[in-house]
Amino acid sequence: MTAVPALGSPRLASPDLLRSVFRRHAAGVAVITASGESGPVGFTATSLSSVSAEPPMLSFGIGTGASSWPVLSRATHVGVHILGEHQQALAATFARSGADRFGAPTAWRDGPQGVPVLDDVLAWLVCRVVARVPAGDHRIVLAEVELGDPEGAGRPLLYHQGRFTALRD
Repeated sequence: MTAVPALGSPRLASPDLLRSVFRRHAAGVAVITASGESGPVGFTATSLSSVSAEPPMLSFGIGTGASSWPVLSRATHVGVHILGEHQQALAATFARSGADRFGAPTAWRDGPQGVPVLDDVLAWLVCRVVARVPAGDHRIVLAEVELGDPEGAGRPLLYHQGRFTALRD
C-alpha cells in the first residue's frame, strides 16, 4: 500500500491562494507588444499558451486594468516574443508599471503589420487578434499566427517563485 502524502491546511479560493499556487508553476516568459495611436505598448506575460496547430493559434491573458489594455483591446495584430535567460532586465522593464518600455536600452523595430518587434529574443511571432474572451478581471486574447522567426540563440527565461530564473542542467 502506498502512503498518501499529508495534506496541508486547505484554504478557500482567493486571489492570494491562486497566486501562491502559481508561484510554484514555472512558466516561460514572453513579451506581448502592439502599436497604438500614441506609440508602442507591451507587457510581460507568463500566460502564453499554444491553442491550435491548424490554424496556428495562441492565447495570453491581460488584466483590464493594465496600462497596455486600452491599446490591446483595439489592436488587430500583436507581437509575441519568447525571452531568453539573458533578458531578465528586459522582462522586468516590461513588467514594471510606469516604465519607459521602449526607451533605451530596449532594442526594437517596426515589424510586419506595424507591430513592434523586439531584438535578440529566442523567437517572435506576429499574430492577428481573432477574439478577446472575458475572464474575470482579465481578457484571454486569442490570436492567429501570421509569421515569425524561431531562430534566436540561447535558452529560455523562466518565471518561478516570484522571480525570473533559468533552466538548470
